Amino acid sequence: MGEWDVLGRLLDKVQSHSTVIGKVWLTVLFVFRILVLRTGADKVWGDEQSDFVCNTLQPGCENVCYDMAFPISHVRFWVLQIIAVATPKLLYLGHVLHVIHREKKMKERMKRHADLDNQTSLFLRKAYKVPKYTKSTGKISIRGVLLRSYVLHLVAKIVLEVLFIAGQSFLYGFTLKQRYICSCFPCPHQVDCFLSRPTEKSVIIWFMLVSAVVSLFLSVIELLYLCVKAVRECMTRRQDYTVTPVTPPPLERKAFKSRGDDEMLQNSVNLQLELRGGKSGVSEAAMDVSLDSNNVGGEVHI
Repeated sequence: MGEWDVLGRLLDKVQSHSTVIGKVWLTVLFVFRILVLRTGADKVWGDEQSDFVCNTLQPGCENVCYDMAFPISHVRFWVLQIIAVATPKLLYLGHVLHVIHREKKMKERMKRHADLDNQTSLFLRKAYKVPKYTKSTGKISIRGVLLRSYVLHLVAKIVLEVLFIAGQSFLYGFTLKQRYICSCFPCPHQVDCFLSRPTEKSVIIWFMLVSAVVSLFLSVIELLYLCVKAVRECMTRRQDYTVTPVTPPPLERKAFKSRGDDEMLQNSVNLQLELRGGKSGVSEAAMDVSLDSNNVGGEVHI
């Protein structure tokens, strides 16, 4: 199946632009779903309709009973499920490639304008956006628009996984019976139909179901991880912009208070000297200041 190789190459490109949990999800998709579907499920379901035998010779009865028992083949259902779940990942890859191409053009424009004078270069930096998603190593930083796109594709994957698991349960359940009773037209009466290798097929059905549940669990964990990471980064930026007042130690506070008292005392002395004036005023002011200094606990010399 060459189409699986094309899908594998496309998803392999997404792996370098995903988180660690996203890489684990891709591993589960490749190894436990696509590989099992290619190697085991195709061979087991190869004789699905030919070995569905009913105890009647009425023309068309077996086809109608098979259609009632299996509205859609398990293999085709799983193919649709894998393609539908991988589609949001491919859409995210398209968005990433668009961002890389756009920021590559920005870097080329900045290199062309690097030879200009300082004022022109400063003006161009303000006029054009600076690349912020691509790192020097060529990897993508998942933030901003890319973070929203990544979260949106995770939500789409979770919804699709839940819908397909519920659809499989509604269509034919998770186990196959050995005998199916059919009484539809054109069957002349109630007939019994028998399926080939029902136990082996049930084991593969449960294996694919567990793989789908594990993929769903990984998608939910990755979504929670990105939400917690975004909240932490937001709180870190807030703390960087918050200015906290610095309280001096107790010894420095006492020294600062004593210096403030001395300055207030000196200002009061200068004010009394200006108001009274003359020698007599100076002596009286000095006496008043000495009395005040005795009350305060300090000494003032004029």
